[in-house]
Amino acid sequence: MSESDEDQADALFHALSDRTRRDIMRRVLAGEHSVSALAAKYDMSFAAVQKHVAVLEKSGLLVKRRSGREQLARGDVEAVRAVSSMLTELEQVWRGRIARIDELIATQPQRKE
Repeated sequence: MSESDEDQADALFHALSDRTRRDIMRRVLAGEHSVSALAAKYDMSFAAVQKHVAVLEKSGLLVKRRSGREQLARGDVEAVRAVSSMLTELEQVWRGRIARIDELIATQPQRKE
């Protein structure tokens, strides 16, 4: 992975590391919502929800657009697929490592007790 790919992966995983942001993603992947409507769903200030939305937008998982006075947010399905692809790559690396460890254990001589 290039340095910019690594930076993008860091931003994606940081954005998804928070429970509220994951919930916001579920909502905006199901359909477009205004930021004020999203804020009404959480027991926190509008500004706090706005910050969560900004983190998701910066990571590329969420796209905002203005409609009159409202800011509308929707999830970017392609960005979510990119996260899924990264997780699949990481899983393959770890499965390979585990398989190698299993091979090393299998080739060790058995100790007599």
